This record gives sequence, C-alpha cells and structure tokens, in this order.
Amino acid sequence: MTATAMPERRARSGSAWSRLVANPLTVIGLFLLAVLGGLALAAPILPLANPDATSLSERLTPLFSPGAWLGTDHLGRDLLSRLIWGTRVSIAVGLAATLAAALIGSTIGLVAAFYGRWVDAVLMRTIDTLMAFPYLLLALAIVAALGPGLLNALMAIAVVNIPFFARAVRGQALAIKNQDYVAAARLSGFSDARIILTEILPNVLPVVIVTMSSTLSWMILETAGLSFLGLGAQPPTADLGSMLGDGRDLIHRAPMVALLPGLVILLLAIGINLVGDGVRDVLDPRLKSGALTRPAAATKRRLPPAPGTPEMDERLVLSVRNLSTFFEVGGRTLKAVHDVSFEVRRGEALGVVGESGSGKSVTALSLLGLVASPPGVITDGAIWFNDRQRGPMDLARLPVKELQQLRGSRIAYIFQDPLTALHPVLKVGFQVAETLVVHQGMGWADARREAVRLLDMVKLPTPAEKAHAYPHELSGGQRQRVMIAMALANRPDLIVADEPTTALDVTTQRRVLELLDELRREHDAALLFISHDFGVIADLCDRVQVMYAGEVVERAPSAELFRNPSHPYTRRLLDCVPSLTDDRKIEAIPGLPPAVDRLPPGCPFADRCEEAEAACREGTIALRQVSDRHAARCIHAPGAALAEAS
Repeated sequence: MTATAMPERRARSGSAWSRLVANPLTVIGLFLLAVLGGLALAAPILPLANPDATSLSERLTPLFSPGAWLGTDHLGRDLLSRLIWGTRVSIAVGLAATLAAALIGSTIGLVAAFYGRWVDAVLMRTIDTLMAFPYLLLALAIVAALGPGLLNALMAIAVVNIPFFARAVRGQALAIKNQDYVAAARLSGFSDARIILTEILPNVLPVVIVTMSSTLSWMILETAGLSFLGLGAQPPTADLGSMLGDGRDLIHRAPMVALLPGLVILLLAIGINLVGDGVRDVLDPRLKSGALTRPAAATKRRLPPAPGTPEMDERLVLSVRNLSTFFEVGGRTLKAVHDVSFEVRRGEALGVVGESGSGKSVTALSLLGLVASPPGVITDGAIWFNDRQRGPMDLARLPVKELQQLRGSRIAYIFQDPLTALHPVLKVGFQVAETLVVHQGMGWADARREAVRLLDMVKLPTPAEKAHAYPHELSGGQRQRVMIAMALANRPDLIVADEPTTALDVTTQRRVLELLDELRREHDAALLFISHDFGVIADLCDRVQVMYAGEVVERAPSAELFRNPSHPYTRRLLDCVPSLTDDRKIEAIPGLPPAVDRLPPGCPFADRCEEAEAACREGTIALRQVSDRHAARCIHAPGAALAEAS
C-alpha cells in the first residue's frame, strides 16, 4: 500500500503545481515575486556597494552611471544597493507582521465562532473596538506611544490588521461549525482543539491565504507609509518607505530617487495579490477540478470540421451522432462520454439508464452546452436539433448567443434538485413569468397571469397563492412541479428531465411521472428521461438506452429490452430490481466501473462480467444489431456489428 500511495501523492503534488501555473495571472505574480524576492534574499552575496556609504561628490548621478547603474541619491548613496536592501527590509517586516496578525486574528475568529455566546461577544466586541478607529491613525498612535523604529512599526501594523483576519475567519467558521461532519466529530469524542484544527481550520484556510495575500501587500504599504513619515526605519537603515521620504524633495530635480522605490512597492503589491489568488484556488478543495476561472457560458468545443446537414423528417426532433465529451483536469483526460449516438422523435420518450458515473447526465448537459468549462470539452460528434422554423441545426457548433436563445424555449431542462435549480430569493411565480418575458417578449402583467395558469396546469394546489411563495416554502414535489411549469412555458420541442424524481417519495414520484407523460403527449414534445430506476423507465419511456463507462452498451424498445436484454450489464441491472412475483435473491453487481481516464481495451464491463472471455478484452467492441430496433455492444449478442451513427 505504501508503494502505491507514494506515486499518487507525487501526482497530486504535480497537479497542484500545474493548477497554480495554469492561471496566466498567477504566473505573472510568481515571476514578479521571484525576481524581487530573489534579489532581496541574495542581497548579502551580491556585488553591491555599501547602501549606507555616502559620497557628496557623486550625489544625484543619472541612470547607468559607471559604478551606479540606477544612479545615486542626494547623499551619493548607490540607489541600486539601497533598493535591494530596502526591499529586503520591507518584505521581512511586512511578512512578519502578516504572520503575526494572521495567527492572532485567525485564532480569535476560530475560537469566537466555535464557542459562541459570551466568548464570541467578548472577543468580537474587542475587535469592533479596534475597528472603530481608522487603522492608519491607530497605527500612528501606537508608534507614537512606543516610539519610532521598525520593530514598533511592525507591532503597530500587526495589531491594526488583526480585526480583518478575525472577522473573515469567524464568518467562514460560523457556516462550517454547524455542518454534519463537525457534528460527527463531536459525537466521536474529539476534543474541541482537535475539531478546530482538523475539521474547521482546513476549510477556512483558503480564506486565511487570500486575506494574507491582500494584507501582506497592505502591510508593506503601511510600513512604507510609516517610514515615509519618519516613524519606521531610522537612518542609516533603508527601506522602501524611507527611500520615498528621501526622494520627495527631489521629485523635480531627480525624480528617479522617488520613482524607483515607488515602482518596486507597486510591483510587490501586484505580485503578492496575484500569487495569493492563485494559491487560494489551489488550496480550495472545491476548485481542485482545475477550474481557475468561472465557467464559460457554454461548454468548450474542440471539434473537427462540421459534417454535412443530414436529412431529418419532421417527426425527428434530436439526432445525436458520435458525441464525445471529456473532462481535462491537469494532465488527465476523463472520457465522461465517448462515441454516443441516439435519436428522439416528437411525442416519444427515450429513457437513459445506468449506474452513477456512466455518463447519463453529461450526455444530457452536453446537448445544451451546460457542462462546466473548465474542465469540460466537447471533442467530437454532432447534435442535430430539428427546429420547426429553421430546420436542422448542429447544437455542438451553434454560436453561444443562438444556443442561449434555444435554452428554455425550444429545449427545456428539468434538473434533478429543484431547490438548487430555483433562485432562493425570488418567488416561484416570478421565475416562471421571467422565462415568458425573456423568450416570448410578453409583458410582465400577462406573464404573471400565464405563470399562474401554468402552475395550475401542472396541478399545483392553489396556484395563485403558490406563485407568491419562495422555493423553500414549497415541498419537494411542489418545487418539481414548478420546474415542469417553467419547462413547458414556451412549449418546447424537446424536454430533458435529469432524474427529476430521485428525491421524491413514491406517491409524489408517481404523480410527477404521470404529469410528465400527460404533458409531453398533449404538447407532442420529445422527452429525454434520465434515471437510475428501471421501474420508472418501464412506466414512462417508449425506448431505453443503457450506458456504462461513458458509452451506450444497449438500446431497444422498452418492452423488448425488459423481455430480452442482450448485454450482461443490462441483465445485471435488471436483476437488481426488486420483484413481488418471485423470491430470487437480489445481488449487487460485483466490482466497480473502470476509471474513465484509464479505460481498458475491449469491453469496459469485462472485469465485472461472468461471461467475459479473452476476445472481450481486445480491440473495440461495436454495437451489434439484435433486431430491427435492438442493438447491444457485446460479442455474445446475436447479429452483426453495426455502424455507430445508426
């Protein structure tokens, strides 16, 4: 176990670095800090002149003077040497003050949030008292009381920045301390210190890092400000602020004396903030998918040239051909969906079934370019949608603006969890009306009336009253009906329902399924229904498509698939469905699906299949025609191999 764990740890370390340098702004920040920090660290060994040595005969020499590349100041001191040594002092003081403020402030924030009550009241009222004073004036007052000097300036700026850490950490910790995993740690008998250090601190660490990055740059500026006023570094010691102070009277005669330290301070602040943001993204566990920027408006596409427009009869709504969608995370490529083809006609319901991770939802999200990018990329295939007015159009290659016009109008999507899909602070009636205003240009008064009618159509009780409710005020089944009303508002040609009944009780699930079936028949809409439940698929769908490891392994009319499954994976899934008519033992499918970034050759189900033989692990297994409308990706299935696009 140790031998196998070590390479994985090294891979994770490498991926963290790759995520860090994947952000161009972070690379710029790293370069700035590497140059400035490297010069500051190397100051004792660099062939520099004594930064405190004066020579009045060589005062205010210009740039590129012999022996003084950046010239000299009003006392003839070498500006290059003083800049490098001054940068060293400023970074050291700023870093020490930041660490002190972060340690003390984060401790106060964690303790206040964790214990609450009087502990929180006492600590946070003390912090509020500090924040009542302008922080720069407070720093000046502290230095005035302690006396001028770098150490006193360090203490002053550390004290005035403690409240920023305490407030930021407390706010984050308050949201975390009530999470279930913290409660589980309490029930397990963990000490308070262990819970704070192992359960809460790792989750607030990204906040601390970001606050440190912004505070470090401010602390360097504050140190420079105090030195500029003569309260920080004292002669002959040089830091960037004291150099600015020396140059303020020479701004007209020798502007470089003040301009150079000011430029170094600016570059330090930019570099620190850029690197801090990049480190935050790497440390935050929610961003480890490699998404260093916000998701794009549509899934990234890297497609071959567009194929010719196919002939599509008016009843055919959707024709997906050889669709492949990958996730690119660091140096890994996850083949979430590869070489998937299917068709859906008007009034027809196509069910997509398979284990978690089989590619069902990614297939559905790819249709409308809703797979988050990064890391999602559509790499191959065509998604032909037969629009009533414009005819066939390839959604995979459609401009984003045109794709956005189709979302919610001609193609509707019902998500799995309506509580997260609905906006939490907008009333549900407004959200239904909004889609009518956006896609049909309807006035708000008419849209609100139509929204109530739609809520009544989906059999939501007291629709006029419920239209004024917020999502959290409705039950799960009622929220799902609101989602269905939104989906049907613009009479779409295609409805994609992604496990819309998973979280509902059996009675509510039955009502939602009956409603979907009734409405798609009334509107003559095509329905793509995704589910884990074969029972639901059997009740609702005309045809079934079974997916495994990102590819279609079997498709057939529902009745034929349940009567005569041809792929071993389909048979094992059906064996997991409870039955009231026999006493067979229900057994889980042994093993786990393969990792989609390391798919084995041949059939990906071979390692879990009792019928597997050597030929199953060789080459590519093609779909084989079992009957006119029944195909299976198995060498044991009867019939000949058929083309993927069929």
